[in-house]
Amino acid sequence: MEQDEKFMKEALREAHAALEEGEIPIGAVVVWKGRIIGRGHNQTERLRDTTAHAEMIAITAATEALGGKYLTDCALYVTVEPCPMCAGALAWAQTGTVVYGAPDPRRGFSMFQPSLLHPKTVIRGGVLQEECSNLMVEFFKSKRP
Repeated sequence: MEQDEKFMKEALREAHAALEEGEIPIGAVVVWKGRIIGRGHNQTERLRDTTAHAEMIAITAATEALGGKYLTDCALYVTVEPCPMCAGALAWAQTGTVVYGAPDPRRGFSMFQPSLLHPKTVIRGGVLQEECSNLMVEFFKSKRP
């Protein structure tokens, strides 16, 4: 659990970077052998690309760092439960572990059964949930009059 919190704090740093850029504050890191090999935060506005989610950017960086397309020995830490698109990408990458902070009851992958993730992927949710959730709540409050 201590390691989960350590890496979730790194994902939260990425989420704050997204917030500073006016993006929805979601951040992600990919960890391999205790080392961060990929980072990402939402960049959908900046890149004008609906697929530029934090997870997608972190996956791309991690596969580049490893020199291959599979992340079987890696863990992805993300501040909000991945959407179905990102869960599909994580499945194709055969990501070993997915750890998320806040659940997403409207658009999260867990709404779908069977799971959209790879069958061997280990899933842990609720890591620093309050901090991750508060960041999203405050962001959307600031966007609404």
